Amino acid sequence: MSEDKVMSDLEIAHNAAILPIEEIAQRAGINVDALELYGPYKAKIDVGKLVLLAGKAPGKVVLVSAMSPTPAGEGKSTTTVGLADSLARAGHKVMIALREPSLGPILGMKGGATGGGYSQVLPMDDINLHFTGDFHAITSANNALMALVDNHIFQGNQLGIDPRRMTFKRVLDMNDRALREVVIGLGGPAQGVPRQDGFDITVASEIMAVFCLATDLDDLRSRLGRITFGYTYDRAPVTVADLGVQGALTMLLKDAIKPNLVQTIAGTPALVHGGPFANIAHGCNSLIATRTAMQLADIVVTEAGFGADLGAEKYMDIKARIADVAPSAVVVVATIRALKMQGGVPKERLSEPNVDAMATGVENLRRHVRNVAKFGITPVVSINKFATDTPEELEWLLAWCAAEGVEAAVADVWGRGGGGDGGDELAAKVATALGAESDFHHLYSLDLPVEDKIRTIVQEIYGADGVEFSVPALKRLAEIEKNGWSGLPVCMAKTQYSFTDDASRLGAPKGFRVHVRDLIPKTGAGFIVALTGAVMTMPGLPKEPAAMRMDVDADGNPTGLF
Repeated sequence: MSEDKVMSDLEIAHNAAILPIEEIAQRAGINVDALELYGPYKAKIDVGKLVLLAGKAPGKVVLVSAMSPTPAGEGKSTTTVGLADSLARAGHKVMIALREPSLGPILGMKGGATGGGYSQVLPMDDINLHFTGDFHAITSANNALMALVDNHIFQGNQLGIDPRRMTFKRVLDMNDRALREVVIGLGGPAQGVPRQDGFDITVASEIMAVFCLATDLDDLRSRLGRITFGYTYDRAPVTVADLGVQGALTMLLKDAIKPNLVQTIAGTPALVHGGPFANIAHGCNSLIATRTAMQLADIVVTEAGFGADLGAEKYMDIKARIADVAPSAVVVVATIRALKMQGGVPKERLSEPNVDAMATGVENLRRHVRNVAKFGITPVVSINKFATDTPEELEWLLAWCAAEGVEAAVADVWGRGGGGDGGDELAAKVATALGAESDFHHLYSLDLPVEDKIRTIVQEIYGADGVEFSVPALKRLAEIEKNGWSGLPVCMAKTQYSFTDDASRLGAPKGFRVHVRDLIPKTGAGFIVALTGAVMTMPGLPKEPAAMRMDVDADGNPTGLF
């Protein structure tokens, strides 16, 4: 390969020296008895068999979030990996906790979730494809539930389930718009009871959310049992426990629930486990993986999906309510290209120097930074460096952060790697932030009515004037109150590209209202999903899917995978 050719992420990954996973486990302090090998470079951890150091304090959490992204993403995973490698390089005992990638975006347009350049988790092709089969297990559990529900209806329907009032769908780990609305049970009496149905993408499934918020196997079983999948003819909720199949679903997930251990290019241990979308679910890796990393390491670097208005808010208000995993430091990833896009530059011209557009778009970053502070944590801004960034643009953004009183550093972890010196300055600033006092608190109290929780989020985090509820959403609010679910937190389903529910409104808009078209109680996961705008729970593929560039060579090695 010529020296002037930039290697792809896949080429960099294939050229990296990968260590046996037993050696990575030893570095992390994981005893051999707790390790379940999935080949030479992947393993699951049986958390119940871990032998932990007596008296070790839980590791501190660094949460990596971002400003509102471009369609290609701003490099949260790359920053997470590079930052962790740099902290390890500085002598800290570090572990990473990341989400698993979904096949839909991988074959579609956004790419995987293993980082990039010289800040990746390995083996990247395995992780981006079927990995250890966790998503297949979650898909199977979800679809087993719906097969059992439809069979119950067909076999006499003792629970009196109303087929017109089902709130649970089948899932597929793929972007497939043709399956959003379907009719099942056609073909005569022997083929089941006809009803309208549809598919969600696996990462939007409530079972994925349950999987990622469960604290252990018993909690997983309990949460699965609490899932509401529909209503009776008398409009009473029907749960998995009513059907009596929570044990079977738990059985299908008994191996998947164990966290997956892999490594970075620099050899930092990483747990990659679970993967709910952040624009339609809560966007965080599994709670079990985060807590396991905290037991083993002194610093845990994790991320929450999309911008801080989505993943970070949900980490603080949903995940951190369930267990003591609140972050001690928050990193907000910013890029020159995202600032330009938020300032009105079309995506095909983002590589052109344009400080004026940055000056307009930086209002988006300002709102994200100030939002993080509302949770009692002062953020650090990481400027993820791209090859097209000019010194003048980088200096302008550093000066802006200094004027705002925000610590910031340029991180060249894609090009120089966290194992090199590309993230040293960022790591030093994050280490300082970890040693500072923080006053973490949630944005709202669970005692508030659901509509007030939503209003708090849209006004405090999005900057909206208020919220408007559709007629169906208002009916659902009354239903939520009637069924005793009003004490649950809210999970906003919203476009990732804007603070509003309109993806075309960039920057930091003012004078708008957020429109809630429906509310879906996720009683197993333990939150209420508020559907806004045109956000879809089953995405579609773009005109030219990334799959068009993918293949395997004569030895079966993937090609074209980023």
